[in-house]
Amino acid sequence: MAQTFGTPFIGREDELARLTGVLERAAAGDPRAVLLAGDAGVGKTRTLTEAAAHAASTGMTVLTGHCVDLGDVGLPYLPFTEILGAAAADERLAPAFTAHPAVDRLIGTASGTGGTPDPGGRLQLFEGIAGLLADLADLAPLLLVLEDLHWADQSSRDLLRFLLSRGVLQRPSPGGPPRRLAVFASYRADDLHRRHPLRPLLAELIRLPAVDRLELRPMADADVARLVRALRTGPVSDGTVRRIVDRAEGNAFYAEELLAALPGDDTPDSSGVPGGLGSLADVLLIRIEQLSETAQQVLRTAAVAGRRVGHDLLRDAVQLPEEELESALREAVGRQLLLPGDDATYSFRHALTREAVYADLLPGERVRLHGLFARLLAEEGRSAKSAAERAHHSRESHDLADALAASLEAADHAQLVGAPAEELRHLETALELWAVVDADARPESHDTVTLTLRASAAAARAGEPHRAVQLTRSALARAGADTDSELAARVRYTLAGNLIRIDSLNDAFTYSSEALALIPAEPPSYTWVWAAATHVMAARQVGREEDAERVARQALEIAERLRLGDAQADLIISLVGMEAHNRRTAQGRDRLRRARELARTAGNLPVEMRALFNLAIGCYESGALDECLTWVGDGLDRARRAGLLSSPYALELRYLESLVLYTLGRWDECARAAAEDAELLPSAGGFATGPALYVALARGELDAATTGARALLDRPFDWMATLVASVVLTDAAALRGDAEEAVRRMSASVEALTDASVSERPDVVVRLAALTLAAVADAAEESRLSGDATAAKRCAETAADLLELARSTAARGEDGTEQGPEGLAWLARAEAEGVRAATGPDVDAWDRAVTAFGYGDPYELARCRRRLAEALLTADRREEAAEQAHAARDTAVRLGAVPLREAVDALVRRGRLADTPAPGDRIAALTARESDVLRLLGRGRTNRQIGEELFISGKTASVHVSNILAKLGAASRTEAVAIAYREGLIEPETTAST
Repeated sequence: MAQTFGTPFIGREDELARLTGVLERAAAGDPRAVLLAGDAGVGKTRTLTEAAAHAASTGMTVLTGHCVDLGDVGLPYLPFTEILGAAAADERLAPAFTAHPAVDRLIGTASGTGGTPDPGGRLQLFEGIAGLLADLADLAPLLLVLEDLHWADQSSRDLLRFLLSRGVLQRPSPGGPPRRLAVFASYRADDLHRRHPLRPLLAELIRLPAVDRLELRPMADADVARLVRALRTGPVSDGTVRRIVDRAEGNAFYAEELLAALPGDDTPDSSGVPGGLGSLADVLLIRIEQLSETAQQVLRTAAVAGRRVGHDLLRDAVQLPEEELESALREAVGRQLLLPGDDATYSFRHALTREAVYADLLPGERVRLHGLFARLLAEEGRSAKSAAERAHHSRESHDLADALAASLEAADHAQLVGAPAEELRHLETALELWAVVDADARPESHDTVTLTLRASAAAARAGEPHRAVQLTRSALARAGADTDSELAARVRYTLAGNLIRIDSLNDAFTYSSEALALIPAEPPSYTWVWAAATHVMAARQVGREEDAERVARQALEIAERLRLGDAQADLIISLVGMEAHNRRTAQGRDRLRRARELARTAGNLPVEMRALFNLAIGCYESGALDECLTWVGDGLDRARRAGLLSSPYALELRYLESLVLYTLGRWDECARAAAEDAELLPSAGGFATGPALYVALARGELDAATTGARALLDRPFDWMATLVASVVLTDAAALRGDAEEAVRRMSASVEALTDASVSERPDVVVRLAALTLAAVADAAEESRLSGDATAAKRCAETAADLLELARSTAARGEDGTEQGPEGLAWLARAEAEGVRAATGPDVDAWDRAVTAFGYGDPYELARCRRRLAEALLTADRREEAAEQAHAARDTAVRLGAVPLREAVDALVRRGRLADTPAPGDRIAALTARESDVLRLLGRGRTNRQIGEELFISGKTASVHVSNILAKLGAASRTEAVAIAYREGLIEPETTAST
């Protein structure tokens, strides 16, 4: 860090010790990050500077990046561009860049060079930077310092999230070299209002085990007094010190400025601190007014440039002779107002100083200086990022025509470096300016309709599908009656495609139909083919299969004539979904492989991703789970290399991967992948980590699972997110034994999912019905045991309705095809639960469910085996029951499925399926059977009910009760239960349905 301070370091010794401790751990191979929070002026920069100086003195490489406040203008990756530029200029570090060419996109664009736009390389860029930083840390321990995160652009925030969650702080592989790296980042805590974009990122980062938060609180009064006395070269009266301490309120910068504003003859009798100063800005301006007029002019000009300004740009702006400029700069530096940098720049020592100077400018002076900087940046073309800066200066100087041109250039730059959020912001700014710029001053190569379409594409890449829809609707509104018919059709089919992504399916069909009607099929055209391809997808979503097939075959023939390979691929994929040899069959997947090759040859990655997704989901639906994972891996690898992991089909593949890992019982992998993905996924892709919620639920983490599910429902409606949340919340209600809540949750879920899908009920309804039936069957059995025939009948009637819902859904299928192995397995479980609710456990029904889940779902197989063991016990087939129970328990232990294991253990105890009492049984004075009877006594069971639950006669239960009373010395059943609770022999139990 180039800046230096002439003030003593007081009052932050403990905080510095924590930072140096982190540096020591990092140098030893334990990578760490610290988020340094504090109010403006409290000492964040000074503390980081001391820590950086310590790091440098121990041989660490220190690289610093600053975020800049330029209002609504985004400078993508600005702090990282500064860091990488400094590293590239260091002869010791420059060789490391050769192994990471993706990083050249930032280095090149920072210096005014760069290649063609590559919006698909965002992840490549992130991974390249992470790899480069790891290599730099191999050369020497590395400290990254990021200042003023509250001003960071979204792309910088995304990159920081990546680096801290999956990049530089991720431990190296076993046997690899230690990663000697630390990251310190500061932000103003007092600037973070409720909707500040940094807040959610901070909430994510502080949960990471390698990230700490350090808050700089106001200094103690004694430390402020020490600081004041240490700063003053001459005597300062106690009264003055006291007044400064009172006014500063623990803010070191404020105290320094108050002291600097004192008259030179402070004595015990003088007035001391100047009166009439209502704020820190007043104090700062008094100091600035003590400068020469030339130095004040330089400061005012620099304040318009921003927190930091290059020497050459400042020289051209102030238009002073070189000697006068140097003299003024020397004066400002000597007064600790400006700090010189190693890269021929000058920075305000504190952002508050710059803000006070800028706020004091006259309106006309501010406009004139902004206009001057805009012209200088346009003339010099100092760097590619200057377009964004120029856009800011042009807007502030009211030169809206130049602001429009600069915003478009800035959008191109953001696209080049893979910053879709900033590209979107600049395009939206350009669209706002378009309306107020004279027609003859607008760029001839653009129009508002195509600009709005481009903005919608940027929104989609930024993971904002709802914003993409809004923008495409805006493009439709801008397209008047005189709009070219092909462009009008393009707007409508683009809108239809975006609406499909947010599950607004009826509207999507309407607009795709309009697009198709706007242009004729003959003569053949690219636009008609793609309008038709979009219409086919929309028509299928609303159940218009005949319409979809007719248009698809006509469009495929035209696409073949035009040799549009990617359109052919897209249409083949749609047709496979409508034919008998669909994606579940070998023939269907052969056609999908051909579509994949056509798309890959044409270079259309989104269509290729669609083909890969259909290959993967086809394997899943046919029960070929290992082959499914192979296709998923191919698809995600393709998306990863292209930087499109947040694209729609990539998100679907990520969900499918998690689902297959869950289904196969590879739960640790599922949870680990979800934790990694959560830091990268856009908000609209939260469903992709959904199967990890299934894992949490099955392992007994009910609160965490339900909280995660409700978070999915708190976002704008998404069909997949609703599906995941529905499964979790329905199963959670069943596990808690709340049958009424399970029924309510399932009904609401079916309504939401069916409304969105428009056509038949979705296949997941079969699973939801089976999960709900489990809770209803539990309630039915409980009612029968307690003798409540009315409640038992009511449960049986509810179960019959649920079973009919499952059967009718499975018979039709959401896409008209037969159920695959998974759907048939859930239907078998629903049938078995229906019988259990009506009459009790049935061996044949549960045997069919066990067989059905044998396709490759160990957890659901174990849950069914547990129920089969119950049914076998009821039928007095004890050896077979023990075999099923032990198999279920082994699976539960392997998976960590605690509720299932506990339920099986309880069954083993009740049915006497173990040779010895269960380990850890606390009722040592009683036999295992007597322990079970005592637990049921504690639940108020009669002898008959105890016999039914333990598969013994009521008379035998009565004998056990008499033995228990004798052993406990109790005169009654109630007294026996009271003694058992008092002695800790039994505890209140909560039962869970599994």
